[in-house]
Amino acid sequence: MTSRPEHLPERLALITDAQAAEFLSAGLLEGREDVPSIALNKVSEPLAVDDARFRLHRVRDLIDDAMDRFRDERPTAADAWLAPRLHETLRLTRREAAEKGLWTFLALGVAPDYVVWRHLPEPKADGARRSVARDKFVGAHYKQSFARLWWAAELFRDGPDYRPVTVACGNQDMLNSALRLDVIDHRPTALALVRLMESGAVRTGREVNALTPAVNAAAATLMYDVIAPDAERDGESLRDWIEEAGSALPSPRTGLPEGPEEERAPEDSVRRLVVHFEELFADASVRGKETAGGG
Repeated sequence: MTSRPEHLPERLALITDAQAAEFLSAGLLEGREDVPSIALNKVSEPLAVDDARFRLHRVRDLIDDAMDRFRDERPTAADAWLAPRLHETLRLTRREAAEKGLWTFLALGVAPDYVVWRHLPEPKADGARRSVARDKFVGAHYKQSFARLWWAAELFRDGPDYRPVTVACGNQDMLNSALRLDVIDHRPTALALVRLMESGAVRTGREVNALTPAVNAAAATLMYDVIAPDAERDGESLRDWIEEAGSALPSPRTGLPEGPEEERAPEDSVRRLVVHFEELFADASVRGKETAGGG
């Protein structure tokens, strides 16, 4: 199985898709080879700022702990644990998080062993070789191994509260489908989806996959930010939280960390959307669900 890189630099860096392609061998994707870390670090680009947030050891320690904690469970179980802690450890702005090269470096230069451990498919009955999808290393934000976790934490957190993140990331269909939706950037929408999962109104992956496109389609005619307005986001709280990164303790391994002290989403807005989404879901077509009068 792919191992932890032998050489880890002091700080995170950037690597382009073109540079990454040289290291994405079939052997790596099948978990049979390691990344030549010294060669990769030679072609990586240093970050423009010297910031405590980009010191590599804290995020690598966090990833080591995730792999150790969930080594006897299905790797998917690590998502709900790692997402809020990765977000709180890195403390990025959305603009910084949109830098694709950072996530590519994190996957190839810092933790290729995690990517293989987390995303290598289950063994096939016919003994055919398994392979990690390339987009887990270099894909879009909703597919790349670490970007998807950071963005899930960013979009599902309720101000400083990461609890909704753990609910969303505990369901792979919600994590995989919701991040593709533009409407998920509206906090009351994201939190209403979580409430439906918590209440048991939506439970299975098929139900999630029926609900999320219905919610997205309805947004074309019904503006959620008008019927369920969000609180204004406080940029100062986010800046303060980022500036505290240098003196912050490592992200807690048991209780949840705390995000920036932003105002939470208005409860009335979340409740209003819960009711609306329940109505949408009642009319949604769930694959495999028996219809009234069916056999």
